[in-house]
Amino acid sequence: MDRMELQKVNIELDDESNSGESIEDSYTETGDSEKATISSQYAESQKFLTNGYLEKKKLEDYKEEYHPGTASFGMSAFNLSNAIMGSGILGLSYAMANTGIILFVVLLLSVAILSLYSVHLLLKTAKEGGSIIYEKLGEKAFGWPGKICTFISITMQNIGAMSSYLFIIKYELPEVIRTFLRLEENSGEWYLNGNYLVIFVTVGVILPLSLLKSLGYLGYTSGFSLSCMVFFLSVVIYKKSQIPCPIPSLENAVGNWTYNNNTVPMHLVMLPNESAYSGVNFMMDNTHGHTTGLEEAGDLLPKSGVEYEAHSESDDMCKPQYFVFNSRTAYAIPILAFAFVCHPEVLPIYSELKDRSRKKMQNVSNMSITGMLIMYLLAALFGYLTFYGEVEDELLHTYTRVYTFDTLLLMVRVAVLVAVMLTVPIVLFPIRSSISTLLFPKRPFSWIRHFLIAAIILAFNNLLVIFVPTIKDIFGFIGASAATMLIFILPAAFYLRLVKKEPMRSPQKIGALIFLIVGVIFMIGSMTLIIMDWIYNSPSSKHH
Repeated sequence: MDRMELQKVNIELDDESNSGESIEDSYTETGDSEKATISSQYAESQKFLTNGYLEKKKLEDYKEEYHPGTASFGMSAFNLSNAIMGSGILGLSYAMANTGIILFVVLLLSVAILSLYSVHLLLKTAKEGGSIIYEKLGEKAFGWPGKICTFISITMQNIGAMSSYLFIIKYELPEVIRTFLRLEENSGEWYLNGNYLVIFVTVGVILPLSLLKSLGYLGYTSGFSLSCMVFFLSVVIYKKSQIPCPIPSLENAVGNWTYNNNTVPMHLVMLPNESAYSGVNFMMDNTHGHTTGLEEAGDLLPKSGVEYEAHSESDDMCKPQYFVFNSRTAYAIPILAFAFVCHPEVLPIYSELKDRSRKKMQNVSNMSITGMLIMYLLAALFGYLTFYGEVEDELLHTYTRVYTFDTLLLMVRVAVLVAVMLTVPIVLFPIRSSISTLLFPKRPFSWIRHFLIAAIILAFNNLLVIFVPTIKDIFGFIGASAATMLIFILPAAFYLRLVKKEPMRSPQKIGALIFLIVGVIFMIGSMTLIIMDWIYNSPSSKHH
């Protein structure tokens, strides 16, 4: 068959896919002699069109998996970046406080490089294995157990991620509304109830976006979501110069403090964590304009032992630490390790990439992971250098200890909420794809099924967020195991099993084997540290 005939078959196949006519249907309308001809033409044109990508695939798989992508390079990069970003950026300053600056940077760079290598393994396995569906790669490699293991890992990881996003909506949105209304405390109204609000947001925003048929359409919302997180990062950098260290503290003062005819507005803030300050503290809205007068005014107030101790330790409190090891480091390391988890979304985004190729998708991954690495480093560094050891596991909560009604921070909280809302639909897509592949492998696309699966997943997540208060600990453990499976173990195992043309002693196979072993060690180690920390910090152990 010459090149002109192959191009003719190419055009015919594209016309059939665009008109919705299946290849199987064209088979039934031809005679037996023509079937053999079409079959051979299809096998050859398949190799010509996709450089062997779909070689050895069955005819029914062609209809399901080989469809022309429509998402541009930029939209795909936005979607993958948004899948990486999530809510993890809010906890990175806390991770830096519990690992130290140098150790944090080393770990974050290492994880970024390992994630890129993992994506490389996954894309190469998809090409050699002849499938761009994660579960089918598992089935080709290890049969039914591989398919189930992949399904469980993707489902648990993404449900855990979705739950963490919905938790942010549940706890942040009531505070944002309260601040808009200038209420000193939650008055108990229904519109300040996080359980109601998370349901309204799910039904009104997340579910409609989750009903889009293609991930490519979410590129616009992903771009807007990323711009919200860039705004968050900009404010974190700006506030570093606005907040003094140590955080100014006054005791036994109420309302406004007047000194030398200057009125300094104070707001009541409780410090929830175990810090050098205790009891009730009053923080300034404008620390720049009144710091000197405030310090002089503070001399007129009675001082406690705690306050003297805080002043004497202020020099140590405001020094950056480069290497830190404590009990919370066990949680900081998984935060870093899973900062780049996007592997459930890689293949769905790849399948919708316009003029897709493995090299093009690798470039999308390189750009997304590098961009997120820069944002992570800046957000963690400036957040940590603002509060040092006082930073909390959720950075926005730390700022509320200093500012009660601050317009700029209110805008940041709104931006983070919007970013989180727009990320949930992207995380939902792989779960729905996994369920469809597992339960309805041969069924054609159905809008009813598409809607019902999304609604059930979101309803289940809402119930978890509303009724299970300790869900973060549960999914911290499950996420540690599932994310390690998706980053390290599954891509390496699939590569070793499915890529036949490379001998086991080749550098590529040895590298994949080492990657697999590192993943197993990391999963066992991280889960052991978390379990030990649970045991150590349990009420019964503290009692004894």
